[in-house]
Amino acid sequence: MGKRIIIRARGKGSLTYQARKSAYRYRVGYPFEEGKGKVIALINSPCHSAPLAKIMLNKKIFYNLACQGMFEGQEIELGSNPQLGNILKLKDIPLGSNIYNIEIRPGDGGKFIRTSGLSGVISKKLPNQVGIIMPSKQEILFNDNCRATMGITAGQGRLDKPIMKAGKKWHMMKARNKLWPRTSAIKMNAVDHPFGCGRGKNLAHGTKGKIPKLNAPPGAKVGSLRPSRTGKRK
Repeated sequence: MGKRIIIRARGKGSLTYQARKSAYRYRVGYPFEEGKGKVIALINSPCHSAPLAKIMLNKKIFYNLACQGMFEGQEIELGSNPQLGNILKLKDIPLGSNIYNIEIRPGDGGKFIRTSGLSGVISKKLPNQVGIIMPSKQEILFNDNCRATMGITAGQGRLDKPIMKAGKKWHMMKARNKLWPRTSAIKMNAVDHPFGCGRGKNLAHGTKGKIPKLNAPPGAKVGSLRPSRTGKRK
């Protein structure tokens, strides 16, 4: 079958394909800390789809996703006053409010709805639970002590503007450690991919078919490479 393909090489974990998993780990405030903060700056983070807000709270700095309408110098409250950009527990947020960056467990810093232009809507309140309609129109129940940010995630319309130059696309994908541009399998050599040198094209293009099956008759295996075995070794 030739050498290992690129997808397997990425799994090795070398510096070329290693993802920066610890980059930009931010929390929605500090666990169970309340007070008033201030938006120091709005940061354009290439590895996020939405801009980040740098917030100072009680002489401590943390990062949160910016919401639509947020500006530098805006005061942010944690734990009270359901206004745009504030961070509250779900039980303190009125019904019908738009929220984002929702915690799965109280104090984990926010996990749900963090893509630009998205938000959830609080639909109902039950004992110790709050129902939220997600952007996928699915309703999920959360612990009422989980926190969320009021508003809609900033950066809506990000995909409306076309990417005019390949260089801009290359830098965007590099910031997220994505493999781009992707080389087609049939453009590779036969030693680099099972479909290399056009071996993966179908018969309609006038070439041979894909790799034959192991149980194919001897006549069907002529002229094509096939794996000697399949599956993991036991």
